[in-house]
Amino acid sequence: MKIRTLLFALVALCASSLAMAADYYVDITNRTGYTIYYMYVSPGNSKSWEEDVLGKDVLMNGDTQRVTLTGYTNPYFDIRLVDEDEDSYTFWNVDVSTEDIIVTLDHLD
Repeated sequence: MKIRTLLFALVALCASSLAMAADYYVDITNRTGYTIYYMYVSPGNSKSWEEDVLGKDVLMNGDTQRVTLTGYTNPYFDIRLVDEDEDSYTFWNVDVSTEDIIVTLDHLD
């Protein structure tokens, strides 16, 4: 009986953790005048950048890229973009549940 209760509690805990995870997305529009070659999106509390979400693609000036973020429990993300001249544009603690990004030269690091 104790094992069954413990098992039930463990399953309930796992289910509640999964229920809190959500899918988010952010639309990033490039208005820098340059091509964006790298796009890094990491949870706001991360100490390092995750892999480049563009992969082999690029984000041309004037284009918009939707980035889908699956299975996170928090909508706050840090976003770093790197252009063809290796200039970077970093956005800290973006609430992707309410904000999209329009990157311009004003955002140059």
